[in-house]
Amino acid sequence: MTTHSDMTTHKDMPTPNDLPTVPLGSTGMDITRLGFGSWAVAGSGWHFGWGATDDAESITAIRHAIDSGVNWIDTAAVYGLGHAEELVGKAVAGLPEAERPYLFTKVGLVWDPAAPQAAPRRTMQPDSVRREVEDSLRRLGVERIDLYQVHWPDTGESLEYAGDGSGAVSPNATPLEEYWQVMADLKAEGKVRAIGLSNHSPEQLQAAEQIAHVDVIQPPFSAINRSAAPEIAWARAHDTGVIVYSPLQSGLLTGAFSAERAANLAADDWRSAHHDFTTGLAANLRLADALRPVAERHGATVAEVALAWVLAWPGITGAIVGARKPGQVDGWVGAGAVRLSRADLDEITDAITRSGAGTGPARP
Repeated sequence: MTTHSDMTTHKDMPTPNDLPTVPLGSTGMDITRLGFGSWAVAGSGWHFGWGATDDAESITAIRHAIDSGVNWIDTAAVYGLGHAEELVGKAVAGLPEAERPYLFTKVGLVWDPAAPQAAPRRTMQPDSVRREVEDSLRRLGVERIDLYQVHWPDTGESLEYAGDGSGAVSPNATPLEEYWQVMADLKAEGKVRAIGLSNHSPEQLQAAEQIAHVDVIQPPFSAINRSAAPEIAWARAHDTGVIVYSPLQSGLLTGAFSAERAANLAADDWRSAHHDFTTGLAANLRLADALRPVAERHGATVAEVALAWVLAWPGITGAIVGARKPGQVDGWVGAGAVRLSRADLDEITDAITRSGAGTGPARP
């Protein structure tokens, strides 16, 4: 197995296409502003699948992102019930040490192999976490994970995706203080290089910080879903890196989505029943359309403008963007070079307000 034997091995090494990098909090890792997200390539046959995918094409897409200069990949054990991690492992297998991207994954959503379509359960019991980290190491083909993140706060109950972390809490749920100590222990033992929290509130982040530094947070954030602004502000004040997920709102802000496409989403695509693609669809598409004039001025895609807006938000280090085909990578990889002017930001703020899309503050 290959591993980053030294955190500085490719910290200062330029990416193949010289994409700009920034420090990821105090982790010692410098990352490109955009990372490859593997949720969408996980395939069907599980509760939060995106429909059928082609594994060979998915691996090609991951490798194309790496060849384009992207130097980190975000995945999770639960994506495809282990399948996404396996695909990432295959995509990076055999790459020279200096060329292999940083690998970030997540823990805390477990599933019943006998009922793959059932919603996964949120649990961070210490013995479960230790089983998960070993499974992720094996699937990824590495000896140490660069960033290990708690996927959701432990409730001991099933995750029914609402996008806000709500849900019942079982009396058997593992307290945050207990599971964050386990994460700190894994870091001390060298199983992982850095530790993070995804989908945790500012209050939960502050409680964790009393036990061990929160290296990175991963909240959802886009021009549609702006509700994590308080978490990002907390991270900025604590030298904590921020990598946001769903910056294109699962495809809605690519400029390629339409009401017709939403109506024809496969039944096994989780988006087909989500409010962003049903009751909230019209407002979201109005916002995407309003980004077109800004994109034209910059010679960029709508997706790149949507991502540039996210990256302009104070405190955000990078954004996770998915792709199932190599060509989709080309539609967003240049977003880090798009610099939005004050006039651009004013126009986008107005568009967000007029569209009625999403919630949260409308300007960085």
